[in-house]
Amino acid sequence: MSDAREELSRRIAGEITLSDDPGATLRKWRTDFDVSQTELADQLGVPSSVVSDYESGRRESPGIGVVRRTVEGLLDIDERRGGGRLRQHARVLSAGFESDIVHDLREYSTAVPLADFYDAMGATEVVRGDHDHVNGHTVIDSIQAITRLSSEEFYRLYGQSTNRALVFTRVTRGESPLVALRVVSPTPNAVVLPGIEDGDLWDHAADLARVDGVSLATSNRDLDDCLADLQAL
Repeated sequence: MSDAREELSRRIAGEITLSDDPGATLRKWRTDFDVSQTELADQLGVPSSVVSDYESGRRESPGIGVVRRTVEGLLDIDERRGGGRLRQHARVLSAGFESDIVHDLREYSTAVPLADFYDAMGATEVVRGDHDHVNGHTVIDSIQAITRLSSEEFYRLYGQSTNRALVFTRVTRGESPLVALRVVSPTPNAVVLPGIEDGDLWDHAADLARVDGVSLATSNRDLDDCLADLQAL
């Protein structure tokens, strides 16, 4: 777990430091950890207005020292709560994929009705598949996966997705993930394509989903908001 903490710490600190809007990136990670401004401020020993000012841009962008203390504070809070966020990140690492390729990988304690998963994603079902539940989800950056994974790694990422929902980010029509699903076994229970309008969906997407018995849905909801709600599953 210490290796996962160090790797996650570097990732968060790097994103905040290199961001064009460090305050917004800090806010994204704080909400991802489900930590309030007051809780983070108490952890850092500063007034909550300090955290608020950094996130809103009212204060000058935080230096590396402030970023490091903030990141460590988030991780310390997570560990006190049982380390759920760290465990999730460790699962991504143990699966052998970089965290910028697999954004989120979770297993649920019990099977979740697919309808509840769709509600959390703000998803609209296009095709009803053979299963009405999911046991977990994997959020994949489709561009990073296509450009960086070998064919063996790509197969392994898809093939480890039994009874899961796969969420593919940065797709424009959905052609590449659905074509790739044709060559792997077993297939996931559901595929969700966020950021895509129904009218822009590839003409053959629904047909391929039906052939494989995979539920297919699209979503226009903000992905960060979706991930926050998916944590409750």
